[in-house]
Amino acid sequence: MTVVVQRSIDIDVPAAVVWAVISDVERWPEWTASVSSVRRSRTGPLTVGEQVVVSQPRLPTLTYTVTAVADGRSFTWEAGTAASRGIGEHVLTPRIAGGCTATLRVTQRGPAAPLVGALLDRISRRYVRTEAEGLKARSEAANVS
Repeated sequence: MTVVVQRSIDIDVPAAVVWAVISDVERWPEWTASVSSVRRSRTGPLTVGEQVVVSQPRLPTLTYTVTAVADGRSFTWEAGTAASRGIGEHVLTPRIAGGCTATLRVTQRGPAAPLVGALLDRISRRYVRTEAEGLKARSEAANVS
């Protein structure tokens, strides 16, 4: 069973600027209230297999494993168990008219996904929206600096 929460937002700066913001995960608490702290297991660019500990208000602290990275375009990380696995996808798509569209997606998979998805629906939707809006604001401000 699968439950998906997704938000796309147009950002009026090049994808490279947005990538610099979104891939610097340890700085997320500076631009989104949905993340309290982020600790990486290494330095440098995100890499497949890397462990990232993410604390969010009103949610348990989770250790995500980076499962895919397309440098400058997307990354995916996963946390959970076989019963319910949370998958976070962060995708940047350049727009023909300039700028890019950022798509943030949280998917719950597994036999307990419907229950977990229902329990976390409101907070997941709010957090994904908050992250998308914060990413847009931070990226557009970064491009001005």
